[in-house]
Amino acid sequence: MRSRYSAYALCLVPYLLDSWHRSTRPALGLDDLDPATRWLGLRIVDHAIDAGDPEAATVEFIARFRVGGGSARRLHERSRFRRVDGRWQYLDGEILKPA
Repeated sequence: MRSRYSAYALCLVPYLLDSWHRSTRPALGLDDLDPATRWLGLRIVDHAIDAGDPEAATVEFIARFRVGGGSARRLHERSRFRRVDGRWQYLDGEILKPA
């Protein structure tokens, strides 16, 4: 998760695609990455390995960011990962609403 956050912060699209599970990876890349986005911080809220499947995990996080000169915003997500050949790959995520 932290490496993907860093890749978003540095706009490292090849790494993002390589760390995305092939079953959910965007076929045409990540055209919606805005280079004006400044990532301000990452906080891991929770993480867990699936007790029934040690190759599956979830990570809940809050990432702070700003686009251009706008106000800081938060992305709160619970992401699912799958271990493939010893490497964790992003499957998908659920955006969580503030409580």
